[in-house]
Amino acid sequence: MKNDVLRIAIISPLFESVPPKFYGGTERVVSWLTEELVALGHDVTLFASGDSVTNARLRAPVPRALRLEGCRDEVAPHLAMLDDVFESADEFDVIHFNMDHWHLLVCKHLRLPGVTTLHGRLDNPEIVPLYKRVRESPLVSISDAQRQPLPFVNWVGTVYHGLPRDLLPYTERHGSYAAFLGRISPEKGTDRAIRIARRAGIPLKIAAKVDKADQAYYEERIRPLLQEPGVEFVGEIGENEKARFLGGALALLFPIDWPEPFGIVMIEAMACGTPIIAYRCGSVPEVMRDGETGFIVDDEDAAVAALHKLDQIERAACRRAFEERYTARRMALDYLRVYRRVCQPAMLRTAAWKAANEVTDAIALYPPRLTPAEGATMAKPLTKPAH
Repeated sequence: MKNDVLRIAIISPLFESVPPKFYGGTERVVSWLTEELVALGHDVTLFASGDSVTNARLRAPVPRALRLEGCRDEVAPHLAMLDDVFESADEFDVIHFNMDHWHLLVCKHLRLPGVTTLHGRLDNPEIVPLYKRVRESPLVSISDAQRQPLPFVNWVGTVYHGLPRDLLPYTERHGSYAAFLGRISPEKGTDRAIRIARRAGIPLKIAAKVDKADQAYYEERIRPLLQEPGVEFVGEIGENEKARFLGGALALLFPIDWPEPFGIVMIEAMACGTPIIAYRCGSVPEVMRDGETGFIVDDEDAAVAALHKLDQIERAACRRAFEERYTARRMALDYLRVYRRVCQPAMLRTAAWKAANEVTDAIALYPPRLTPAEGATMAKPLTKPAH
């Protein structure tokens, strides 16, 4: 370790490249975090597919992202990558895992200086026995709402996602359509978005991918609706196309029907200045502010009504909310605070950690264990929206 440089390993899933070519929430966040940590001067090694693009040192267990490669066994490449991570663990001051729970049992026994961000939904009862076995492992949530099914684990922080400040420019002048962006699936509510837009008399543009698991839903529920007027299916779009797609929209429709852990598309819309109309599920009330960055609704009637009162939302206010709460720099500083909390105690006495502490002095540390009451009041990010 040199001076104030931390040796950080970032472990990404291999399903998509970092950043992803098209859709890929976790890999996109991993890219933003990795590049910001490098910009802050840290020594970062990214474990990801070989077609990833990064300013960090890249270790690639596979040449291409598994989804685009058509891989038939997605488990084996991830296990091989984890073996590489474990063998090289002494090269790093902290290992940041972003691939759910595959590694947790090994980390428990090796006592690695690691932290895990859980990016998905946690309301599957089948995962509870595993997390009871690793209840001491340091975990990071991406919203407080995400934590609810696992109140007994060692949550060391909530870190909201953030994207580069200049990635998506603010768009003051917009078009006349509503936008749906993401993945076509029942829980994302593509069919509800179509009905809402039609009832409001507003054209809808859909930019989304269709996973194999959702192919039947697409064929049976969505494809017939696309044959009717007022709906344009754009398909899956890349990062370069998002600014025009989101920035040109009257509003983003986000009629989800599941415990959304975060919802990156909401902060992407805010960055463009585009208001959001979202169902009151999961993290939505945490990420957006009702009446400021859009409207939080409970059903299709309320969503239709919200589309007719968008003049109450200032697009500039949406952009301000993004800049205040959801930039990659804020996310990286939040993670540095988490890293300093979970790393080996001896490191706290080194000059490197002294320098790192000076960068993040304004951010409070989390205690190693929190009661539910303490967690409700203390385990909050510095920039948590106030309601």
